[in-house]
Amino acid sequence: MRADRGIRARITAPVRAGGSPASVVAALSARKAVRSGVLWGYIFGVAIASSEITYGRLYKTAAQRDALAATYGTSKAMSALFGPAPQLQTVSGFTVFKISMTLMILGAAWGLLTSTRLLRGEEDSGRWDLLLCGQTTRQRATAQVIAGLGVGLVTLWAVTAIITVLSGRPSSVGIGVGPSLYFSVGMVATAAMFLAVGAVTSQLAATRRLAATLAAEFLGVSYGVRLIADAGMGLHGLIWVSPLGWVEELRPLTSPQPLALLPIVAFTAVLAVVAVRLAGARDAGASILAGRDRGDAHLRLLYGPSGLAIRLLRATVIGWWVAIGLSAFLYGLIAKSTGATISGSVKEVFSKLGATGSGADAVFGVCFLIEAILIGFVAAGQVTAARSEESESMLENFVVRPVSRSAWLGGRLVVALVALVLSGVAAGVVGWLGAASQHTGMSFTSLLGAGVNLVPPAVVILGIGVLTFGTRPRATSIVVYAVLGWSLLIVIVGGFGTVGHWVLDTSVFHHMASAPGVPPNWEANGIMIGIGLAAALIGGLAFRRRDLQGA
Repeated sequence: MRADRGIRARITAPVRAGGSPASVVAALSARKAVRSGVLWGYIFGVAIASSEITYGRLYKTAAQRDALAATYGTSKAMSALFGPAPQLQTVSGFTVFKISMTLMILGAAWGLLTSTRLLRGEEDSGRWDLLLCGQTTRQRATAQVIAGLGVGLVTLWAVTAIITVLSGRPSSVGIGVGPSLYFSVGMVATAAMFLAVGAVTSQLAATRRLAATLAAEFLGVSYGVRLIADAGMGLHGLIWVSPLGWVEELRPLTSPQPLALLPIVAFTAVLAVVAVRLAGARDAGASILAGRDRGDAHLRLLYGPSGLAIRLLRATVIGWWVAIGLSAFLYGLIAKSTGATISGSVKEVFSKLGATGSGADAVFGVCFLIEAILIGFVAAGQVTAARSEESESMLENFVVRPVSRSAWLGGRLVVALVALVLSGVAAGVVGWLGAASQHTGMSFTSLLGAGVNLVPPAVVILGIGVLTFGTRPRATSIVVYAVLGWSLLIVIVGGFGTVGHWVLDTSVFHHMASAPGVPPNWEANGIMIGIGLAAALIGGLAFRRRDLQGA
């Protein structure tokens, strides 16, 4: 009864405050999007400010800056991973090179997760059924959510821009207001595009998890196309095929090309219109890619909570495996050619990222950091899926039957751990196939071990997620993706600057050896696995003692 009163309060409060059918959905969506926009805008701004300030401390003389530019400017390996590196003799050029690709990927992840949560996620929960009983339609409601997402996007840009403008004012940095504002636009451009991508996949997919997976796979393909375009393989024209390439072509702070905004704006606007049109072409709760309305019953795997978890999650996990496999194969294709360019400062940066030496081994060691991030997303998705089952009242169907909470959560954890291990194995095996096609001479066992080495950080993320799920369930999604985003940001910043060891230790990826560039540290891996399992155990015990909580 308390839960029913809470739901009614959330539904009626905006109306009592003066809401109307023309704005209530937009206001609710904007409120949620603004909160995350403020948080991630602060992270974006601090990352940019850190890059601008540390440049003068790292490279104090003209000779040091010239050497940096000469090394990075000709390195195809670094260009493929982080984008081109022009004008590294300046604070502006260094800042763009150091942080832009990381923020582009984080912005895209923020966009697709926020969009699918406020569109398909709200519909999955059943709240849209109540809204659509009023004076609105599916198309209008979708348009309102997109408008609310736009407010969140503006908030993300505004917070990023304020910090960027302030950090650019000191004479040691010397970046004007106009260039800072334009740079901020570039850093949130991927967020805008993937808000629209998530809006479309929310219409195509039957669940929020599948919608987010489809959008994430599109992000992976976009990154892979851009990587090939920048890898010096004579295919730079592919840069205009990838949305990430369009943002790269904005060239903020170095040689701005505002015309590159045209495909970004057009892509975002077209997808927003398509999302609204698709919303009107389907029923509430249905999807464009829905399966058959009728068919023979398929009862395979429906023998208990674990089997059902496999049935529910297999499409999402397979989608992530495709993204992991494709990216690993691409890394194998470029490892030999890019490894030949590693020298000087590039070698030093690879060393800071954990991959000592040179050659294909070092390239794989750094590239597999991206694979570790993808596997981290697999872990985060498993936890948020469990939370979704509780918030959408599906878990109640189990706990009222002879299925204990421990059996339900334990079964999901086993499924998640198996999915993570297979993800690491897939990265190693497919990466070896790509490398073998280029005759790099890398052994199968070394890359298989490097793939398994990617799993322990994901286990820590999984454990932290389960701990949050057991103690503060409504914060599960925020915490698990904040840990993932922070860990990525810190390890990348640490590779290019002077970051204290205690800060680096807060990144789960920092504790992972950059295999096969260096041998896996199985002792550290064992500790990470122990921490993750211990956190999951504590979270499971807390879950047994608390009440079930809705959205």
